[in-house]
Amino acid sequence: MITSGTTTVRLTAKGAATRLRIVEGAAAEIRERGAATTTLDDIRARTATSKSQIFHYFPGGKDELLLAVAALEAERILEDQQPHLDDLGRLDTWQAWRDWRDAVVRRYERQGVNCPLGVLMTELGRRTPASQQLTGQLLAQWQSALRDGVRCMQGSGRMDPALDADRTAAALIAAVQGGVTVLMATGSIAHLEAALDTTLELLGRFDAE
Repeated sequence: MITSGTTTVRLTAKGAATRLRIVEGAAAEIRERGAATTTLDDIRARTATSKSQIFHYFPGGKDELLLAVAALEAERILEDQQPHLDDLGRLDTWQAWRDWRDAVVRRYERQGVNCPLGVLMTELGRRTPASQQLTGQLLAQWQSALRDGVRCMQGSGRMDPALDADRTAAALIAAVQGGVTVLMATGSIAHLEAALDTTLELLGRFDAE
């Protein structure tokens, strides 16, 4: 069952598979071409679907399809950081944090300059409440996992207990997204690596004292 705008559509197993195929095809197309130049005809050709099929599953057209792509990519962002964000105990050592850092860098290195989720956080996010809500849900889930990790390290005396765990987690996400923005603009992963390495180094100074 999917919800489109104010309408709820019940899908068969075949229908759900077709819809997922369209979303995954659109995501792949955006990674190769970029969101601005990807058209519904490109997606239709890649997924071997008709125009009527696309509008059956996405009555709102390209914006609605892009929102579905962004939702898929949001899930993948968190999945790609597993098992490091599985639970409180996963980010309980500096090695675990370094492993998380490496997982983030690998994820965006593979992705390259065309980020389907970037469409949500920039273009779509400025004009649709649904995309703003989806972005908020992703960031809240991501921030919660990192916050738990910070608190775990504080509890074991490895991070400064005076730090606000929630703001620290927010800063880590900002470091990632800032680095990703530069990656999308230049093709270079260096700023993302520098942002994460510097942030973790600063957080680790308490433990080194």
